[in-house]
Amino acid sequence: MEWVEFIRVAHVLGACILIGTGSGIAFFMLMAHQTSDPSFVAQTASVVVVADTIFTATAAIAQPITGYLLMQHIGWSITEGWLALSLALYVFIGLFWLPVVWIQIKMRDEARISVEQNIALTPRYNRLYRIWFACGVPAFSAIVVLLWLMVARPDFGLLR
Repeated sequence: MEWVEFIRVAHVLGACILIGTGSGIAFFMLMAHQTSDPSFVAQTASVVVVADTIFTATAAIAQPITGYLLMQHIGWSITEGWLALSLALYVFIGLFWLPVVWIQIKMRDEARISVEQNIALTPRYNRLYRIWFACGVPAFSAIVVLLWLMVARPDFGLLR
């Protein structure tokens, strides 16, 4: 396999990991939250934090690197509308994802406290959950648009 094909596959795989891990994490956290069981929430959040660290963070770092290499090889300009908008959306998504990682850790910790004290999930946990959920909606919406831009590469000028 030629190196550019390897980079392209790595870029597509990274996109799959980002959207797949992100939607999977959201699903599992949502399902755990629906149980209101502090032990289940704590265990699920513990796994989610590890998955976000291993998969999402790794792919999030690799995406701009592989994207830059593809851009250079193919000859795309950063001023192409679809590419400029894609990069802006990537930053937008990152601005929501970084706090979500911290929030998931705090949710896990709050659920663990509830388990240790044998109490229901705390108001702080519920407040963190609402913020976590609110951050997920625009981030997930933006990643769907970003994926469409990467596949369709519509011809429109933003910076030309």
